[in-house]
Amino acid sequence: MAEHQKTAAEAGYLLCHCCRLLSRPLPGSVRPRCPRCGAVLHRRKPNSLARTWALTLTAYILYIPANLLPVMTVTMSGRGEPDTILSGVKELIVGGMWPLALLVFFASIVVPVLKLLVMTFLLLSVQFGSSWRPWERTVLYRLTESIGRWSMIDIFVITILVAVVELGALATIEAGAGAVAFGGVVVVTMFAAMSFDPRLIWDRMASKDGEVSSHPGPEAGYWMQQ
Repeated sequence: MAEHQKTAAEAGYLLCHCCRLLSRPLPGSVRPRCPRCGAVLHRRKPNSLARTWALTLTAYILYIPANLLPVMTVTMSGRGEPDTILSGVKELIVGGMWPLALLVFFASIVVPVLKLLVMTFLLLSVQFGSSWRPWERTVLYRLTESIGRWSMIDIFVITILVAVVELGALATIEAGAGAVAFGGVVVVTMFAAMSFDPRLIWDRMASKDGEVSSHPGPEAGYWMQQ
């Protein structure tokens, strides 16, 4: 078992959330500020768990109408039928556009669901002070934070179609309420990932076990850098 390694925060250093500068606040400072950008410094993001839980639960709620309500209505020759995300994927498959169907299915259904599940898992692991594989959980968080924005591909497609396909009486495309709800899911989950502080993973592990890791590895370097 590795001995507990002193963190930067324990040594009196704070990381700026804006410019990422690591600095030591002046002794006795009530609200220390970053010497480079002037932002208020915090040892950890304030109320990180509470805010992330609120945003994640909001995304779960929005995800229901995002899949039940139509995201787009295509009207051709006066006739049209609203499409949800799943029905749109089905239409693409029927039309033989398998690559586009897989892209929409992965970006609009798989990625948002996985991101919500990952955020829930990370929140629960920190909430219960889990010491299970902190480095892997940190990497999982970084991946989730970076790929979440690509879920907007469905909204991008609808926006482009609405702007381009303007053929008057021949064909029109209108965005539905489902597109608004889905856009809300993507935006809220992005804010949830931003509000979550991955350093809490290491804090809870250290406070529970008094150790950083059961084996030397890249997680120890991450621990010392934060």
